[in-house]
Amino acid sequence: MSETFIAACIQPNTGTDWAANLEANLPRIEAAARDGATYIQTPEVSNFIFRRREDTMANARTEAEDPSLAAYRELAARLGVWINIGSLALQSGDGDDRLVNRSFLVGPDGAIANRYDKIHMFDVELPSGQKFIESRAYRPGSAVNVIELPFCHLGMTICYDMRFPHLYRALAKAGANVLTMPSAFTAETGKAHWHILLRARAIETGCFVIAAAQTGAHDGGRFTYGHSLIVDPWGEVLADAGEDPGYVTAEIDLAKVAKSRQSVPSLANDRDWVLQG
Repeated sequence: MSETFIAACIQPNTGTDWAANLEANLPRIEAAARDGATYIQTPEVSNFIFRRREDTMANARTEAEDPSLAAYRELAARLGVWINIGSLALQSGDGDDRLVNRSFLVGPDGAIANRYDKIHMFDVELPSGQKFIESRAYRPGSAVNVIELPFCHLGMTICYDMRFPHLYRALAKAGANVLTMPSAFTAETGKAHWHILLRARAIETGCFVIAAAQTGAHDGGRFTYGHSLIVDPWGEVLADAGEDPGYVTAEIDLAKVAKSRQSVPSLANDRDWVLQG
């Protein structure tokens, strides 16, 4: 396994037109590959963003029918890179009326190497009055795994999952040294928590964190925070995309994983305990 590789985060302002969203993202992925990236991540809901649940459900397709998934698979094969499609809103195809929020890892041969359905649903009413009730539209997933790539061991999650640290400790203990958190993080909570949460998950696990994010005012009526981040195991931000659409890259040096875990061996020092009361 190689000790270093270049990772990239694609940061779009995704709208309601899947074809326009794809047209904006493909050149960014190509540019990141030219910059040497062999692992490239897009954010959550890369196919489209609607404000109304009814519109999302009306426009979602099955995995087999989704044109964005097909295009990203073709591009990964043409460029010879790994693409983590942060997530797509898709029909489940199994009779459940709700959608799935599904992340795909596509290999350099264009084949789907892994899937992950977002587990934790963001059900909240913000002080601003904005409501997000994901569980009405999406069926939560129930499983995670660690997949071995030629250059890392990857644990895949999505957005709101980042607020549940036990998930990441489990992935790290299962062998993950790189964690993914593609997101469409709200602007309001992003200002308060985004950098803190991602840095904390990196520090707690001794893992690299790669988090491509949506940004800006979307034509579906949502506002997202941007600031796609790549964070090293010591909590240092290696790349921050700011608020404009584009992409960022950073070198991932896996030697830092062993160094940080040796300096703060919290995974090895973990102990079982009982809550009394």
